[in-house]
Amino acid sequence: METEEQQVDEAPPQETQPVVSQPPPPPISEIAQMVCGSCRRLLTYPPGAKHVQCSCCQTVNFVLEAHQVGQVKCDSCTTLLMYPYGAPSVRCSSCSFVTEVKDHNMRPPWSVQQGQPTAPSNSVH
Repeated sequence: METEEQQVDEAPPQETQPVVSQPPPPPISEIAQMVCGSCRRLLTYPPGAKHVQCSCCQTVNFVLEAHQVGQVKCDSCTTLLMYPYGAPSVRCSSCSFVTEVKDHNMRPPWSVQQGQPTAPSNSVH
């Protein structure tokens, strides 16, 4: 009778993978945030971006700079709402109430925005 030798297959030695370190996330001051206009998810993006695509619903959101938006409280639930300047009204994302913007949408005259000094008075004391 022949004897069979049993061979044990040894697993090949595991190759060590080099640890790839990822760059650290940018400092908080270099990250901007906005709420997706479709699904209301909070999005982060690098400052200066003009458009941000939502990773949840794939909606492409237009980024407005701080000087291009106004803020008003919802007339129903008092949630703080943001809207582009010039909008006559804004729909609340929480309760769907439509708030008329009215006086909240007025911009100061260009001379005030530019910080130009007022003309000196000609009064003599």
